[in-house]
Amino acid sequence: MQVSVTEAKGQLTELVRRAEAGDEIILTRHGHAAVRLVPVKAVPDQKSRRELLESIRKSAASKATSGPGAARSQDFLYGDDGLPK
Repeated sequence: MQVSVTEAKGQLTELVRRAEAGDEIILTRHGHAAVRLVPVKAVPDQKSRRELLESIRKSAASKATSGPGAARSQDFLYGDDGLPK
């Protein structure tokens, strides 16, 4: 939705509500896009960030032990004679 800055002055509360709900609100000046209203994302607290990092570490640790090692990771590309398949 595009709204001129002049029109937006009278309906700012409604435009903010719509932006918070996910609508894209673009304010225009002289017919050209000037700014976009977007909701502010909440910054995760330290506990949430720590939990996320721990889950990523656990996931990475479980993946590191499965599958071929790096030295053998491309063996499927070559036949028993050492030539490309």
